[in-house]
Amino acid sequence: MTDDAAVETGPDTRTDGTDGTDGTDGTGRTDTRPTKIMYVAEATAHGGRDGYISSQDGQIDLKVAMPPAMGGDGDGTNPEQLFAAGYSSCFHNALVLVGRRAGFDLTGSTVAAKVGIGPNKQRGYGLAVALSVSLPVIDQAVAAKLVDAAHEVCPYSNATRDNIDVTIVLG
Repeated sequence: MTDDAAVETGPDTRTDGTDGTDGTDGTGRTDTRPTKIMYVAEATAHGGRDGYISSQDGQIDLKVAMPPAMGGDGDGTNPEQLFAAGYSSCFHNALVLVGRRAGFDLTGSTVAAKVGIGPNKQRGYGLAVALSVSLPVIDQAVAAKLVDAAHEVCPYSNATRDNIDVTIVLG
């Protein structure tokens, strides 16, 4: 478990044996860890998938329930819906950012996310994500480049890269 000070300030030391000067994490992968924490969100779950969740600031106060496909009654939200909402809004913000940097107005664009859950080979569970991006007023070739750039900028994409399958469909 990470202590509050480390979350609020970011990592002070590396545990991968590198000094980070080459931009990698010691395995040759690009190091996407934050150099400075700008905001910390805090939420608490009570009762797991059959309980409720709340955020420290009171903006979230939701009932959580297992979806019917997993044997529940579906009378509440679930972690997969929340992940889908978070990923789609974060990816869309990254898309608007890279679009603006490239001189494009992406008004009218949307990003929808589907998050699936299922058993993995290690007797646990894994996730898969499908993002559907709509850029109706942008040429398809340009849109593809913007989507690729957003995938490099988005914190959710950086956190999930090489951990779960993420499919991006440009429509």
